[in-house]
Amino acid sequence: MTPPALAGTLNAMLAIPLKRTGDLLERLGLFVAFSCSIALWMLRDANKPRRWRLIWPQLFDVGTMSLSVVMITGGFIGMVLAVELFAQFAAIGQETRLGGVVNISVVRHVGPVLAAMMLAGRVGGAFTAELGTMVVTEQIDAMRSMATDPVSYLVVPRVLACVIMIPILTIFSDVVGMAGGWLITVKMFGVTNHDYWSFSASFVNMWDVMTGLSKSVFFGLAIGVICCYKGFYCGKGARGVGRATTDAFVTSFVTIIIMNFFLAKFSKDLYHLLIGSSGMTAFG
Repeated sequence: MTPPALAGTLNAMLAIPLKRTGDLLERLGLFVAFSCSIALWMLRDANKPRRWRLIWPQLFDVGTMSLSVVMITGGFIGMVLAVELFAQFAAIGQETRLGGVVNISVVRHVGPVLAAMMLAGRVGGAFTAELGTMVVTEQIDAMRSMATDPVSYLVVPRVLACVIMIPILTIFSDVVGMAGGWLITVKMFGVTNHDYWSFSASFVNMWDVMTGLSKSVFFGLAIGVICCYKGFYCGKGARGVGRATTDAFVTSFVTIIIMNFFLAKFSKDLYHLLIGSSGMTAFG
């Protein structure tokens, strides 16, 4: 093979990876710039009451309209944990401790992650579709022509609503999840009410509650920013909006799972650093 032919072959082989890498870096740059724009407008709008009035409808859509879904799924997840774990604990005579294990799982991980996933599916997709439709129909350009920044007017209220409401939704998910675990453990499997709640009180402390709530704040921020970004930079036409909505949910879902791992590891290391003890375990 002659040198020009070899060079052409190498260029053809490297063209696709280089293009994909360039596209990835471009999207990453757009996302960073979009996130910085949100943070900047949050600081600028902090002392503007008229901007805060835009948040109230979003709080209702994000929080109130998601409450029933979060409570139903939280309750059944608590029931499932109790059903799946009871046989293993009963086999070694530790079924009285089941309530503590179920409830600490709900408070630390299941409640925040579940609320975030429901928010990403019900609210995040709606954010992406709404903003994407506005982009396709050139409403965003019309706002810019009227000297109104669309990030300040459309994105910041949605992101703040996610950050504010997801800890509240997490609390409801935790409470109903613990009630679901109690229903199965006490009413179905015959563990005493005293054992269920006393071991729950021994296992779950304020650190665990605050860990779950703090994780939910990061989840809400990620959902709001990712879904609004996908809407702002969606493709053309109905197909572009539909694809952006799907991408928003998938990206939010994966981000929540990854963030949950790193935040759980960080909170555990911080607990050991500050307090030094890992607390009570499942078997004493």
